[in-house]
Amino acid sequence: MAEIQLRVNGVDVKREVPDQTLLVEFLRETLRLTGTHVGCDTSQCGACTVHLDGASVKSCTVLAAQASGGTVTTVEGLRDNESAPLHPVQNAFVQCHGLQCGFCTPGMIMASSYYLRQQPSLDEESICHALEGNICRCTGYVNIIEAVRHAAREMYPSPGDAATEEATR
Repeated sequence: MAEIQLRVNGVDVKREVPDQTLLVEFLRETLRLTGTHVGCDTSQCGACTVHLDGASVKSCTVLAAQASGGTVTTVEGLRDNESAPLHPVQNAFVQCHGLQCGFCTPGMIMASSYYLRQQPSLDEESICHALEGNICRCTGYVNIIEAVRHAAREMYPSPGDAATEEATR
């Protein structure tokens, strides 16, 4: 057994778990944060993507004990502002129909929000490259790419901002 301490979605958590417990299992089964999905168990699909210490990671590849001492953000804890019902990326996925069955959506949102924090280029090739570790089996990629651009416009609204100019092209 391993005793782990994490800060998950702004809340300090301390639990004892079996040594082999994956972070995705800990989040879903112990903390009941079921927005993080288990898809392939092989790190191929990206449905389990979370932010660990600010980086976008596939939580099916990280042991909970490895994450101990870290900070985890799941799709449930993504929003920056308590008064806003959704994070700009979550809102953009709704507004642009960037989800179909919804299974890949949490991972796509987490990967997209990480990518957008980098103030990236928003051409289609760059967005596709940023999301290449996340699979949408419903082929909703056109709307997902538009959702990323829409979120960029919301996150970086000032005129002259490179992300805003690129997103409006």
